[in-house]
Amino acid sequence: MRFPDLPTLLAKATPARSGDQLAGLAAASAEERVAAQMELAQVPLKRFLNEPLIPYETDEVTRLICDSHSPEAFRPVAHLTVGDFREYLLSEQTTGETLLALAPGLTPEMAAAVSKIMRVQDLITVAAKPRVVTRFRDTLGLPGRLSTRLQPNHPTDDLRGIAATLIDGLLYASGDAVLGINPATDDVATTEALLRLLDTVRRTLDIPTQTCVLAHVTTQMEALRRGAPVDLIFQSIAGTEAANRAFGINLKLLDEAHHAASEAHPGANVMYFETGQGSALSSNAHHGLDQQTCEARAYAVARRYAPLLVNTVVGFIGPEYLYDGKQIIRAGLEDHFCGKLLGLPMGCDICYTNHAEADQDDMDMLLTLLGAAGCNYIMGVPGADDIMLHYQSTSFHDALYLRALLNLKPAPEFEAWLERTGILETTKALPPAFERLLA
Repeated sequence: MRFPDLPTLLAKATPARSGDQLAGLAAASAEERVAAQMELAQVPLKRFLNEPLIPYETDEVTRLICDSHSPEAFRPVAHLTVGDFREYLLSEQTTGETLLALAPGLTPEMAAAVSKIMRVQDLITVAAKPRVVTRFRDTLGLPGRLSTRLQPNHPTDDLRGIAATLIDGLLYASGDAVLGINPATDDVATTEALLRLLDTVRRTLDIPTQTCVLAHVTTQMEALRRGAPVDLIFQSIAGTEAANRAFGINLKLLDEAHHAASEAHPGANVMYFETGQGSALSSNAHHGLDQQTCEARAYAVARRYAPLLVNTVVGFIGPEYLYDGKQIIRAGLEDHFCGKLLGLPMGCDICYTNHAEADQDDMDMLLTLLGAAGCNYIMGVPGADDIMLHYQSTSFHDALYLRALLNLKPAPEFEAWLERTGILETTKALPPAFERLLA
């Protein structure tokens, strides 16, 4: 079997998924996939530096990857093949601190390549080693901690409905990563109104967390210019210049947003990014690359801005890209592994659309595996059912399950707030701070 170039070899070595089959890139058989994985294991890591998958001259993400690479950080593994690199990562001598120091020397293509020859237990073992810690009003990613994004979406952006979900989630100890709303309407007036609601709840209850309205980056920047209380700047990102153009963004625009948010909150990690396998293919902007390699390249974009939060929305794009629960579980673990290997504070929206061949049992499996793999945060959605985006995610109860099972706690500042307000006590009485807010 012949694999004429790196893009072909990487695509054929990828575990089966519907998006690569849709694009005509997948291995034709399990035999071809194993042959590609065996050949990929013999590829020197240095080859990924010498052979960009998308030409340097035509893609700004490629230029970012090449120009930001640290030869000094790469030196400890510069002599390894992809297969040797897998053994290095799994070695007991390779610690989390070692991997954090190595991260600036790794390219996304290296991370994607080694993930393709790893079993699920390998992905979990390595991803659990490094702890990527970030800070805003609280500290996220510490050992023994699991945070949540409280996601109070509403189909009409009704402020009362959103406020009810916020209170519900906070009473279930959700929201230490961010109070984050996906607006149904992406305009400045709506964004401002939602930002002020979130800020009112946060200040009234004195919650050590941060807020975000996940409108387009330009909408958030305009709200910030108008004086709205913007904490985190959010944007969906992808792994090619063309795919980011389809999102209406480029690196220059993200640079401007990062600068504006950093001026508003000096010393904090101020960016929030979401990604997902299939985003480049869905806009025909994948340049013949498999979807998982494109996804890993998106993490180079995120890494540029030292974000507070990054998460793959793993099953959101639909079964055209990840067909069933098995593919979603594998993709979620790959994304988490690659992001952590590249030094990012990875969370995951453990989710699926209602027309995928998946159910909540599949999400329970991925939830538990990601907890073991040291995932920084997950989503908190009432009943796991997002009534605005029309997809299934994880609930407030799911986070409580995982914390109890693995003896994990919220961010320390948020945990102290839960204790002060009495939320952690087993009582039917509403904490006084909530009574004041409702009044």
